[in-house]
Amino acid sequence: MQCKKEEYVEGNIFHFYNRTASGKLLYRCDDDYLYFLDKFRSNNEKYPCEVYAYCLMPNHFHFCLKQNSDQPLYRIFNDTLTSYCMHYNAKYKLVGHLMAGKLQSRRITERSYVLQVCRYIHYNPVKAGLVEHIEDWSFSNYLEIIGKRKGSLYSKELIDDYPEEFLDYEKNIKMYEAYVKDTGFIDILFDEG
Repeated sequence: MQCKKEEYVEGNIFHFYNRTASGKLLYRCDDDYLYFLDKFRSNNEKYPCEVYAYCLMPNHFHFCLKQNSDQPLYRIFNDTLTSYCMHYNAKYKLVGHLMAGKLQSRRITERSYVLQVCRYIHYNPVKAGLVEHIEDWSFSNYLEIIGKRKGSLYSKELIDDYPEEFLDYEKNIKMYEAYVKDTGFIDILFDEG
């Protein structure tokens, strides 16, 4: 799903995601994950946003972001992905497209959906079988939210604006994990009710 350009206004919150073409790896080693995050971090100065949640997976990524300027927020990914893909192709001596298609985005309009999307994003590595516990995955900002790591891609505004949902996020995730076991993982993302 693609958001319309007129939806990209200051204060709006979005879930961005994309995956690679043909199941290729987006990140082959820790340095690749870190390079992507470094590029995203530096582009955050040009396209100010609050980073509510992110998770980098071997073949895709998810971000939940709040736009903090009149600059359309999808541009942060245009710049980040252009730079990252050029670096990746040069590093691994590849040519052609790395990503499967256009960046996907969905505007979040319901307060409860912010929590739902953040939990979905952070739970990805567990669901994919990459780790047993969310806190064991290094390439998300889950540890920042629960106060176990200091990082720059984390918004304190998240807890200030959503105290009931995020003050005890660790407990909230445990409840979510139990819920996921009883329902379909993908269904949760699109169930706004």
